[in-house]
Amino acid sequence: MNTTTRVLLTALLCTAAVACSKKVKETPPTDTGTGPSTGGVTDTGPTAPGAYGPNDLDTDACLRQRVVYFDFDQDGLRSEFQAAMACHAKYLRDRPSARITLEGNADERGSREYNLGLGERRGNAVSSALQANGGSGSQLTVVSYGEERPTCTESSEDCWAKNRRVEIVYTAK
Repeated sequence: MNTTTRVLLTALLCTAAVACSKKVKETPPTDTGTGPSTGGVTDTGPTAPGAYGPNDLDTDACLRQRVVYFDFDQDGLRSEFQAAMACHAKYLRDRPSARITLEGNADERGSREYNLGLGERRGNAVSSALQANGGSGSQLTVVSYGEERPTCTESSEDCWAKNRRVEIVYTAK
């Protein structure tokens, strides 16, 4: 990578991280009473203002983006998905108990073995992007399905483009 590309990529990542980190959350009221605790209440919300919680997976637009698409015969992450990687990495930082499975897929072209390897490389590319944004590798699992789980079964470029993907699946929120 040349210096100009690195500088632009760094600036893009910083901008995405700042945009995703400006999320404002209301904190629940704290119990200031001196009486006995009500007990039985479990806190599943964030512990710090601005931290992601499990409900944000369904409500936050950035976190709802859970499919990363790739160009033909490529395993490099496209720049349009950098902001989503920053959001998912922030979620992982905010929720240390969260776990993600990255499911790599390929289109039908190429041998079964090649497509399994390509799906794994794509999953690893998403894993690397999440870790570069502060996610922990211990929270990530990469699985390759190659061409075995297509979302579209036609033999056309539009259909093949939908099958060249990594799906982000939260196994623990």
